[in-house]
Amino acid sequence: MLRIVDTRTGRLVEIPSVRRHLLSICVHLPAGDAGFGPGDLRALLVADVLARTAEVHGLQSRTFRTMPDLPPELAEALDRSLSALGVHPPDTVGVHHPNGTLCAAADVHVRADGTTAQDAVGGVRIDVGQVGPTSGERGVPDRAQLPSPGLLGSVAPEGVDPLAMRMLLLGHAYRTPVLVTSTALEAARRTLADWRQLVADWAQEPSRPMPAEVLRHAHDVLADDLGVPAVLDALRTVATRADVPAGAKFETFAFLDRVLGLDLAREVGHQHRAAT
Repeated sequence: MLRIVDTRTGRLVEIPSVRRHLLSICVHLPAGDAGFGPGDLRALLVADVLARTAEVHGLQSRTFRTMPDLPPELAEALDRSLSALGVHPPDTVGVHHPNGTLCAAADVHVRADGTTAQDAVGGVRIDVGQVGPTSGERGVPDRAQLPSPGLLGSVAPEGVDPLAMRMLLLGHAYRTPVLVTSTALEAARRTLADWRQLVADWAQEPSRPMPAEVLRHAHDVLADDLGVPAVLDALRTVATRADVPAGAKFETFAFLDRVLGLDLAREVGHQHRAAT
């Protein structure tokens, strides 16, 4: 059973609301000419993680996206940014419609910060916290016009793995604002590089079963309002536990990466450690 907080009521609601094995998710991006910003990428990321969570809980999912009618080059730039962030493409993309026809029957409506509310639409509504810089930081606009080379370049500097940005965002509850700074992004990059090397090292040892209590805890926190930060904390603990064999650590990291989408097995099979 998956539950998530409905923004309109502040209460946990079971999803899907009826007994079936298909979860329908709709992401609402702002209409008009305000452009796209990191907050919009975060909304799409939250929907991606929700779909991945549904999968590990035995549910199928369908994701829809409603957005302005973009010129082809801007639509392609958005798709490139999402691909770099590890966000799976939606099943359907549609242009905003006044009555919300495309997503009228969705179980969950994910709204980027600044998106006009559609209170008449059924299903659970979740509002994603905004993304911005601390005072004096540059390069992370609250909402900027999407450049043709790709929006992600305004968030993750050239040469930085975009999945470090994904990790940074996943470290915060989806409702809370995130301040992206060069220090925070560098810390996420280092952790990601360290974990990938550890996974590559553990992969050389015999496979062992995942710790049952860790797996149970991860399932519980993900099912309870998408508690991804708690999953990251659990992995940090597992990585340092002397009582968990290397092979079990590998299986645990590899399995939970199905939800995290951080490509943690990237270094498996490589002999030399990537520079950190």
